[in-house]
Amino acid sequence: MPRATSQRAGRATPSKKQAATSGRYTAPIPRDKRHSPAWYPFVIIGLLVVGLVVIIANYAGALPGGTHDWYLIGGIAGIVAGLILATYYR
Repeated sequence: MPRATSQRAGRATPSKKQAATSGRYTAPIPRDKRHSPAWYPFVIIGLLVVGLVVIIANYAGALPGGTHDWYLIGGIAGIVAGLILATYYR
């Protein structure tokens, strides 16, 4: 059974006839609008610093209830959240 022309081996992208089905054009975001708010870097730095302080305070035994794994998990979660937000910073 022969293959259809759109299922030819070796073609990874659809042809231009198949790609232009909607006919809509979405304009790119202007360069002056592509920036993060002024408070965004403070949130990133805050999460990183708070995560680090929680981890250090846990090892020093300065947190209520002594040393617990949940403090470490919270500190690491703060650091990871700060790193994730940093990847979206413009």
